[in-house]
Amino acid sequence: MKLNTRVRSYWEKEPCGTAEEIVKDAKPLSREWFDRVEEYRYSIEPFIFDVAEFSKYKNKKVLEIGVGAGSDHLQWAKAGARCYGVDLTDAAIQTTRKHLACHRLKSNLKRMDAEKLPFKNETFDVVYSWGVIHHSEKPDLIISEIKRVLKKNGLFIGMLYGRHSIVAFKYWLKHGLFKGQPWRSFREVLWNHFESIGTKAYTVAETKDLFSRFKQTEAEPILTWHDINKWPRWMRPLFPRKWGWFITVKARK
Repeated sequence: MKLNTRVRSYWEKEPCGTAEEIVKDAKPLSREWFDRVEEYRYSIEPFIFDVAEFSKYKNKKVLEIGVGAGSDHLQWAKAGARCYGVDLTDAAIQTTRKHLACHRLKSNLKRMDAEKLPFKNETFDVVYSWGVIHHSEKPDLIISEIKRVLKKNGLFIGMLYGRHSIVAFKYWLKHGLFKGQPWRSFREVLWNHFESIGTKAYTVAETKDLFSRFKQTEAEPILTWHDINKWPRWMRPLFPRKWGWFITVKARK
């Protein structure tokens, strides 16, 4: 079975960020349900607004790759962007469409594999993808497609997982050292045990290399709630930013 087929099967069961412990007893796909999804997302990842800068792109043509539950897609729509979104799963497309409808907003949404996008060259001002590309079988193909569909001087904004991170270390402890297999690499542990099968994580240098065909790339690690939430509060200020689970990316075509 192809990796992307297995990845799709995993995420069809539950779009990212919609677990029962998040939505609790709210009616599925209700306004309250979506509000809880948004509240949770932005309480643990408030820096999304600083990275994406949604409000800067009014009337710009924006493509989101991997819409999930539609929380960020909603922010693009609220900001007045001309929105397009793709996702590997029907569940995400349907959830995002309903999320926008709760706010009387719309987007051009399609279920598809982003390794081959159905858009003409130089279509979009911005392509956005937060925590998605690293789940693909061939991230390099998605990045090549992003560059192709971006207009000249267009901007990619996104996030990839960081391998030299506290999260990766915790998963190595759990699935490597504590299981008597200390030889397992961070790469192997994350591939097999974090979210969908085949999950990848990168160093900053590897991230920049993925976007080497862009004329300008910034890649910055961010220390996240996922890194620090299980550690004593007094320890958290001691962790450097470079150990962060998220690597934010801005790449100019």
